[in-house]
Amino acid sequence: MCNACIDTSRVDAFGEQVIDIINKGATALMISIGHRTGLFDTMATLPPATSEEIAEHAMLNERYVREWLNAMVTARIVEYDRKSDTYLLPREHAAVLTRAASPDNMAVVAQFFSVLGSVEDDIVECFRNGGGVPYEQFDRFHEVMAEESGQTVVAALIEHILPLAPGTINALEQGIDVLDVGCGSGQALNLLAKRFPNSRFKGIDISEEAIGRASLEARTQKLGNITFEMVDAASLNEPARYHLVTAFDAIHDQAHPDRVLAGIRAALRPGGTFLMQDIAGSSFVDENMDHLLAPFFYTISCMHCMTVSLAAGGMGLGTLWGRQKATSMLHDAGFERVDIRDLPHDQLNHYYVARN
Repeated sequence: MCNACIDTSRVDAFGEQVIDIINKGATALMISIGHRTGLFDTMATLPPATSEEIAEHAMLNERYVREWLNAMVTARIVEYDRKSDTYLLPREHAAVLTRAASPDNMAVVAQFFSVLGSVEDDIVECFRNGGGVPYEQFDRFHEVMAEESGQTVVAALIEHILPLAPGTINALEQGIDVLDVGCGSGQALNLLAKRFPNSRFKGIDISEEAIGRASLEARTQKLGNITFEMVDAASLNEPARYHLVTAFDAIHDQAHPDRVLAGIRAALRPGGTFLMQDIAGSSFVDENMDHLLAPFFYTISCMHCMTVSLAAGGMGLGTLWGRQKATSMLHDAGFERVDIRDLPHDQLNHYYVARN
């Protein structure tokens, strides 16, 4: 390399950028810990307090709490007063880091970094030899995903998402058959089953853990109009059975999404509706340069969505398969009309309303 050809000012600027990335990556891990231990929630209820007082209220070990607090102070998340040796979580910061702030609690999302980090060795091996990392290798993934979807999709489901498909709420009140593909822990479907007792609901997912969580919640709520089954969505074979099929953030990580979409199309009754929520973005990377969370989504893709598909010998579409690819695949599956809808409060998702 020709040293004389290097713009040293650009090198220095990029070096600072990398340092900033490293610091923010470390901060993300600490935010995850703050969420999981309840420290943000505790501090939001306290006036300026010492590390001992915060640890006592949170029922945690003081030495660990103090080190966490110092990470938060240097990250400009928590304020520190040296004279009184006290720490304070500003109300403006609590508004995006506490459970009370849901659906705006970004600390939930920070948990994904430790979840993904647990499979880093496996992902590196895939870089060298191909293949993928299966669902069962991801500790806590369904737990974190359920919490994240609970404050986004589930919280907005009845008031904002269902009205995107006109007539759906009225039909649910009258009584229809509904299938949720890739139901995960079943939060969305259990909510619908409770809200619309005249309708009948079924959720399918390939994960035994997820189906177990979903079924337990249905039993706990004594819901008699819902069932959950462990099924590979690509093998769906229930022709003309459902009035409504939903899929929330589930299609892009299927092994064979083309087969899944074709099966969904066949499972709908004439005039039925497929409501699909998936990550907003373009199928072309250069059109995602200004995307709010593009690096995060491509990372999630590489270390989860893409790799679990490849592990099953699948297409490996990836998280940002994009609206162009999604629309094309919906048409190929037989959907004649596909409308892409967006919600003003949700910058991260597209909602596809597809009809046969």
